[in-house]
Amino acid sequence: MGPARAGHGFVAAYTVLLIAFGIVPTGYAVYFAFTNAGGRFTGLSNFSTALDDFRFGPAVGHVAFYLLCWLVSLVVFVVGLALLLHRMAAGGVSRVLRFLYYVPGALAGAASVMVWLFVLDPTVSPAAFLLRGLGYHTFGQVIAPGHLPILFTLVAFWTGAGGWIVVMYGALNNISPDVLEAARIDGAGAWQTAWRIQIPLLRKWIVYMVILAFAGGTQLFVEPQLLSQASVGVAGRDYSLNQLAYDFAFQNNDVNTAAAISVELLLVGLVVAGVFVARSGFFDAD
Repeated sequence: MGPARAGHGFVAAYTVLLIAFGIVPTGYAVYFAFTNAGGRFTGLSNFSTALDDFRFGPAVGHVAFYLLCWLVSLVVFVVGLALLLHRMAAGGVSRVLRFLYYVPGALAGAASVMVWLFVLDPTVSPAAFLLRGLGYHTFGQVIAPGHLPILFTLVAFWTGAGGWIVVMYGALNNISPDVLEAARIDGAGAWQTAWRIQIPLLRKWIVYMVILAFAGGTQLFVEPQLLSQASVGVAGRDYSLNQLAYDFAFQNNDVNTAAAISVELLLVGLVVAGVFVARSGFFDAD
C-alpha cells in the first residue's frame, strides 16, 4: 500500500502543476481568443484580425522554414551521433562525449542566444577567422535576414540536441544484444544494422522527439527577440508568430488577438502531434 500511495502522491503533484500551469492558462487564452476587450463573445473575429495583419503571412513563412531546418537537422544528426556513440560505448570516450553534448543544454535560452551573439560577431568571435573566410566582416552581414533560419537552427541544435542524443543513446542500449549479434552473423555491416534494425526500433523515440521539437519550434521567440534588440531591428520585431502575439499584446494593447495567435499555435501543435502519433503507431504494443 505504501508504494501505491507514493505513486499517487507523485501523480497528484504533477496533476496540480498541470492544472495550474497548463490547463488553466490554456482555458484563459481560449476565453480571450473568442471575446473582445469587454468580455463579449466575438466568434472568430480575433482570428480574422490576426490573419489579415500584413505581418502574419511572413511570420508563418519564417517559422515554417525554421522548423524545416530544425527538424531535419535534429533527426539526421541526433540519430547519427547517437549511433556513433553507441558503437564506441566500450571506451571512456563515449562518456566524455555524452557529457559534452549535454552541457550546452544547461544554459537557458536567453543565455544561449547571448553566447551566440558573441560567437557571430566577427570583431570578437573566437571563430572570426571562419566568418571572415566565408566573406562576413561585420555582425550585420552575418545576421542578414536570409541567414536567420540557419542561425536559429544552430542555436536550437546547440542547446537542445545534446539531451536528445543522450535519450537516443539510452534507447539504443535497450535493443537486445542478441538481435544485433544475429544481424552481425547474417553478414550485416554497420550501415545495414543501423538502417534496418536500430533506426526502425528507435521509431517511437524519434517520433516523440519530433513532436516535442515541433511544439517548441513553433514557439520561436527568445532568439529573434534578442537578436532584434542586439542588431537594432535587423531581425525584425515581428519575425515569428510569438513575437507578433507579443507585439499585439504589449504594443497594440490587443490581448484578444494575441490570444487568438496562441490558440492557433496550440491547434497546429495538436494536429501535427495527432498525425504523427496516428501514422507511427506510437501507442501500439511492440
